[in-house]
Amino acid sequence: MARDTSLFSGRPSELIGRQVAGYRIEREIGRGGMAVVYRARDLRLERTVALKLLAPELARNDTFRSRFTHESRTAAAIDHPHIVPVFEAGETDGVLYIAMRYVAGSDLRHLLDREGPLPPGTALRIAAQVASALDAAHEHGLVHRDVKPGNILVARGTDSDHPEHVYLTDFGLTKKSLSLTGFTTVGQFVGTLDYVAPEQISGKPVDARCDVYGFACVVYECLAGHPPFRRDDDMALLWAHQYDEPPPLTEARPDLAAAVDTVFADALAKSPDRRQDSCLAFVAELRAAVAGGTGAGHVPTEVDLRVAGARAEPADAGEPRGRAAAQPSKGRATAEPSSKESAGRVTAEPSRESGRYEPKPPPRWAEPVFRR
Repeated sequence: MARDTSLFSGRPSELIGRQVAGYRIEREIGRGGMAVVYRARDLRLERTVALKLLAPELARNDTFRSRFTHESRTAAAIDHPHIVPVFEAGETDGVLYIAMRYVAGSDLRHLLDREGPLPPGTALRIAAQVASALDAAHEHGLVHRDVKPGNILVARGTDSDHPEHVYLTDFGLTKKSLSLTGFTTVGQFVGTLDYVAPEQISGKPVDARCDVYGFACVVYECLAGHPPFRRDDDMALLWAHQYDEPPPLTEARPDLAAAVDTVFADALAKSPDRRQDSCLAFVAELRAAVAGGTGAGHVPTEVDLRVAGARAEPADAGEPRGRAAAQPSKGRATAEPSSKESAGRVTAEPSRESGRYEPKPPPRWAEPVFRR
């Protein structure tokens, strides 16, 4: 036992070619403070997987190990097209591991580093997919707490209208486990500084609205080319998340309608009560705000003519958050879709005679993203 466990105490590269829990490790594909992710071969089912190996000290904490088992099972039970499926989770030779689907392609971090600000239509397509994944996880009682571009995988889509398929990953280890087991102390938090919610920093209880904040930071970066807050040191950045107002997105993207600034001001509010109730609600408001401008950011999807042909009705008193992100101009109707419908609905100009937008070719970055 001691001899095998010592394999994990050296450099991660020493595991290349080794067999761990029925998986042959091929190469490293990612790493974080508490884990290393490898591309590996499942020797039982003859398939390629992503194998995450957690730091050995985590397995020595009984409370963490128990929560890890519970949360991994919960994550594995979520069947959602935009959440990376968990195949197996367990412990071998004193090391906890998670086997997940291997997604060929890139991640949003590399995409943004290479391309900079994305076109509004591309950003909205990606955002809608991530939002649906986050909301599905929230319905199962999981809060991600570390939404960031590096945890958003971008794979090849199905056609020119959907050139990318997006997956949210890192749900097999929710950050609550660490905070409850002594791996974070008073005044610390688990999360990435550019996307961390104010309540995480202050140590207050968090819920799904914590992910709304982090997700909004990611979408802001997709459109602006940088996160909402940029400071010279970590302490200044933490202070900004807690006390400074986010700069209007339109300062970096004057081509967007001013209404987008209101949407982000709500999503990035210091108080969770001021934020949108769900990630899909945030995307719906953002889509409406973008469409209220020049229309350049329309997502290529089918338009509901019954909605497009009628003037927008006031929200019912019983509906949550009766707030419209953008005030429509005369002659324009805006749809206030429910959170579940928002991923496939856009606002439209009533003057359009066609009920569908013409398909558009994949964006210029599509091919480099999927080049292995």
